[in-house]
Amino acid sequence: MNVIYNSEHYYVVQYLGQHMYELVVKRSARGAFFQGDVAVRFMSSMRTAVAEEASIEHIDEFLGSYEELVTFPVVLH
Repeated sequence: MNVIYNSEHYYVVQYLGQHMYELVVKRSARGAFFQGDVAVRFMSSMRTAVAEEASIEHIDEFLGSYEELVTFPVVLH
């Protein structure tokens, strides 16, 4: 497990060896897992967002576009 992004509102975890990412919305204590092709597209989009502007505000805005997918309650982390 490798935390690749952490802000006041979100964090993104990469699960090495499983080709999987987890997005957690801290204020709602909910998360979403991205695996396979979806994980590849998510990470590609995140890299593009960082390349556009690497500010926390911009990355948080980008991650906010995924909040509809964030449905699993975070129990332990």
